[in-house]
Amino acid sequence: MKNIVVLVSGGGTNLQALIDAEKSGIIKGGKITCVIASKDGVYALERAKNNDIPTRVIPRKEYSDSVSYSKAILEALNDEKADLVVLAGFMTILDECVTKAYAYKIINVHPALIPSFCGEGYYGLKVHEAALAYGVKVSGATIHFVNEKADAGAIILQGTVEVQKDDTPEVLQRRIMENVEWKLLPKAVSLFCQDRIEII
Repeated sequence: MKNIVVLVSGGGTNLQALIDAEKSGIIKGGKITCVIASKDGVYALERAKNNDIPTRVIPRKEYSDSVSYSKAILEALNDEKADLVVLAGFMTILDECVTKAYAYKIINVHPALIPSFCGEGYYGLKVHEAALAYGVKVSGATIHFVNEKADAGAIILQGTVEVQKDDTPEVLQRRIMENVEWKLLPKAVSLFCQDRIEII
């Protein structure tokens, strides 16, 4: 069984999708063993507690820079013996001390079809605002490995939704979460835990 550690910063809807997938047997060969939050009081911590998953809070604001913060995260991941790290709405870009130590072991969800609308500054609703402003007819989400550059790691899975002409960023965000993120993230995690992802 692989130890899955999930990093969160907010409500934890993707975390919930993973918890539900684990309970229903969609995730094979792995178990969520810890949830680490970048700030206290976020609802994702409640979701973990409601499912008897151990939690840790490593507040980003207590660290002066991303390197010192990343070192604290790295120490926690090592403590938890993480085999896979999932960034589920984790709003901090980790330093390479983490990405190198866990190369091809950190998975992220990006709410667009990489290489479109990705990289520094593209997160949350900003991604969907940009996609709608550009006039794309199809959008979606990408599950990818994390490396030193924002949203530049190897792509594992992608899924699409059609953009409707009266979409707002919020409506598009919800459609992508429900139809792509919540389905593909557990699938990617399961493939990883079964050693079914090949890096070429």
